[in-house]
Amino acid sequence: MSALGELRTLRKQEKSQVLSEAARKEERAAYLFLVPWLAGLVLITAGPMVASLYVSLTDYNLLQPPEFLGLDNYVQMLDDERLLNSLGVTFAYVFVSVPLQLAAALGIAVVLNRGMRGLAFYRSVYYLPSLLGGSVAVAVLWRRLFGADGLVNQGLALLGVHDAPAWVADPDTALGTLVVLNVWTFGAPMVIFLAGLRQVPVSLYEAAAVDGAGRWARFARITLPMITPIIFFNVVLQIIHAFQAFTQAFIVSGGTGGPSDATMFFTLYLYQTGFGNFQMGYASAMAWVLLVIVAAFTAINFWASRFWVFYDD
Repeated sequence: MSALGELRTLRKQEKSQVLSEAARKEERAAYLFLVPWLAGLVLITAGPMVASLYVSLTDYNLLQPPEFLGLDNYVQMLDDERLLNSLGVTFAYVFVSVPLQLAAALGIAVVLNRGMRGLAFYRSVYYLPSLLGGSVAVAVLWRRLFGADGLVNQGLALLGVHDAPAWVADPDTALGTLVVLNVWTFGAPMVIFLAGLRQVPVSLYEAAAVDGAGRWARFARITLPMITPIIFFNVVLQIIHAFQAFTQAFIVSGGTGGPSDATMFFTLYLYQTGFGNFQMGYASAMAWVLLVIVAAFTAINFWASRFWVFYDD
């Protein structure tokens, strides 16, 4: 090999070493940036979940060391009538409030998608309840609005209805007020629907109009099929959110789940069991049952999506 050839080989080796060193530096930097996320995953998520799973197999009251019970806490749930009632209340809340909320969100999104003036203003106004809906302040406001002397009954009195119930204090209507509160916070799914509606090609509507299709036909045969992925996303998200509802029931019922356990959500009963009765083992078992329920509903939704969700491949 000539001297010139050896020189070129040496330069290639030096360049390769420089590139390898740069790649190693980037790799180290990447791992360094991942450290906070990994620490959070282990310390805040995975670690507490493993600890919770162990505690769910014990009798633990925070003051004495946990006593291992095996699956006794899970078996005990089968005979816990209050727990079964809380499951019924939660399922009723999910099955009623989620469809109503999504219907309201889609309806408002369709109206806003017509290119009306002041769209940014209306979008902000409708989205605002989503930011405030889970807050303590709004729950307190809701309790006052639907109280015996609240603004709702005062308005009904002006219309001649003087025997309206005390909505939040009546077992027949208390859960309904929480459903209304959840429906009112339709802003977040509405914004997602609005973004999906903007992606529907205008040419489809124009072609349908030429064929003589009316508004309802265009909505049913073009809009709904085209946004089924968005509907599916909102359904999964809102079901998970509804199963975890807590603040509204806690504030409106004063933390009791009343009247007569009509607003005793599963999460509220879990809170009372863990932090009111100091049965941390039983409460942890309840938390794992809730996780399994939410996971099962999510899996069912994903399985069923193949029959009604259409992707534009």
